[in-house]
Amino acid sequence: MIQLDKYRDKWLKDGFNDYIGFYPREFFMLDNFSAFQFKYKGKVYATVEHAYQAYKFKNTAPKIAKQIEKSLSPDRAKKIAHENKDKVDPNWDKINLALMEALCRAKAEQNPYVVEKLLQTKDYLICEDSPVDAFWGIGKNRDGQNELGKIWMKLREEFKNKQ
Repeated sequence: MIQLDKYRDKWLKDGFNDYIGFYPREFFMLDNFSAFQFKYKGKVYATVEHAYQAYKFKNTAPKIAKQIEKSLSPDRAKKIAHENKDKVDPNWDKINLALMEALCRAKAEQNPYVVEKLLQTKDYLICEDSPVDAFWGIGKNRDGQNELGKIWMKLREEFKNKQ
């Protein structure tokens, strides 16, 4: 049995008693920076962040994509991508959500522990409770789009149905 309260940040606990955060406590494995290696389209990635950032440049700047893939940390992968944002695929906004879902699915399917922990979230609302990202997470004002949380909840349902 999980005691959710002990994994909550103080800023998060106030007013939020009904979802699982993963930035990066008990459910850290849902975070894109968590070190769960996986293979996607024949290539092995150290983290989802490495893959996601590299794919921004697959078609427009393959050398940058390769540099990101080889970077020593997800933080560095993200920094390289940010430094080269002028070279991001112009169709990125049309493909990024589907890609993120595919990457998270691959990570989960290849790492049973990720699925085990994902299923432990039961029917709670899952969110990336980052105070700085209002697209993938809930952001500083807790009213963000939570796109990454939505992906994990969708995957949770898929894995529940497979059991």
